[in-house]
Amino acid sequence: MTYRPPWWLKNGHVQSIYPSLWRRISEPVFQRERIDTPDGDFLDLDWARRGHDRCVILSHGLEGHSRRPYMLGMAQAALDHDWDVLAWNFRSCSGEPNRKLPSYHSGATGDLALVVEQAVQAGYTHVTLVGFSIGGNKTLLYLGRERDQVPACVRAAVVFSVPCDLTSSSAQLAKPVNALYMKNFLRSFRDKLKEKAERYPDQIDLRGFDSIRTFQEFDTRYTAPMNGFASAEDYWQQSSSKPYVRYIGVPTLLVSARDDPFLTPACFPDQETRLNPNVLLEAPDYGGHVGFMTVGENGRYWSEQRAMGFLERHVP
Repeated sequence: MTYRPPWWLKNGHVQSIYPSLWRRISEPVFQRERIDTPDGDFLDLDWARRGHDRCVILSHGLEGHSRRPYMLGMAQAALDHDWDVLAWNFRSCSGEPNRKLPSYHSGATGDLALVVEQAVQAGYTHVTLVGFSIGGNKTLLYLGRERDQVPACVRAAVVFSVPCDLTSSSAQLAKPVNALYMKNFLRSFRDKLKEKAERYPDQIDLRGFDSIRTFQEFDTRYTAPMNGFASAEDYWQQSSSKPYVRYIGVPTLLVSARDDPFLTPACFPDQETRLNPNVLLEAPDYGGHVGFMTVGENGRYWSEQRAMGFLERHVP
């Protein structure tokens, strides 16, 4: 089931931007649950329950949240295929600032493990994971690096547009052609850090923030020191999922488009997936970053159809 868009969607930037700005999805009836984390913070989980014994856990991308169009589209597709849905928000992404100084980063998998445990405690016998962008990176890390802690009821996973190699992806986003994406990310980061600086004035300094243009600069100044990494490079190396793909033990589909403006060839784990029969890499020529738009099909995007088809094959 290869993604083949119409000619006018064969542009990675169109695929990346259009759905985020103009796609309209009916929001499922979510019930929000707040859970406390072991370190004294909290996570906001959004449940759509239909009484099934199987659940899809959705993990969003950088500075996203559970109500982003790609999250809602996948949630609706899952509900249509008789799955319950748990869409969780990373720390600081649910609309309310988190309590602790650090919020989230690309390599933090402890919160995902906690969310999976919530699904287990809720009685689901079949749990699957769907992740987007860094939510996909977290998913691959969790399944590979933390494979010994993954519950047996976790049966399959699908991830899209994953920056498996954070070093090269950060350099890619520093290019002038991607300045718009970086500007939007940095605006969101600044707003959250401004609030945190009021609570932690001795630990966050916003002077000169407006001169930051790249993840190299941002992660060096904020992400690395706030999360215990020696440098931006240390953070990227420890948090990239690519080295752990070969250890994943559950059926996993990884879909990234070759025209994704966020990714480089190093972000495609060709060798790692060849060494692991559990992981299938699909790299269509087109699709952008978390795009894979489809015309018609009752409003369903190709990514949603592909994810549901894969999960249905591996979970009864």
